[in-house]
Amino acid sequence: MSSKEFFIRNHLSGENIPGFLIRLPAGSPSQANGYWAFSVNSPFGNCKLEYVTDLQKLKNDYGFRTPKHPMVGNPCSRTVFDPLKTSNLPGSGAWVRGGIVQGSDLRPPIGIEIKVEGKKSSPFRTE
Repeated sequence: MSSKEFFIRNHLSGENIPGFLIRLPAGSPSQANGYWAFSVNSPFGNCKLEYVTDLQKLKNDYGFRTPKHPMVGNPCSRTVFDPLKTSNLPGSGAWVRGGIVQGSDLRPPIGIEIKVEGKKSSPFRTE
C-alpha cells in the first residue's frame, strides 16, 4: 500500500486539515474505492494519527503482535486501525473504513471523500 500526505480546507472553520491518502491493494486505481483518505487529526483529543509502514514499529511501539501490512496508529492511545477493515460507526449505523483492531479509541479516523479523474485523485469533503 502506498500513501501520500495532503491538506484539505475545512469550509466551516477555514482551517487546513492534514490528511493521508492510502492506495488500497484490492481496489482499482481508477476508482475512489481503491483508496482510503482520512484526517490525521484524531477524532477526540489532540493526537496526530500516523500511517505506520514499519511492521516492527507496530510490534515495538504499539504492541501489535502480528502485523501483516501497514496500519494507522494513534501514538497517544496506542490504538491500531486497519485500512483493510470497515466497522460500524457507533450511533449512526454508517460503515466506515479503518476498523479498530487494537486499542480503546471510540471510533475510526475521520474519513475524507475523494474524487478520481483519470490518474489524478483529489480530496473534496470530510465525513
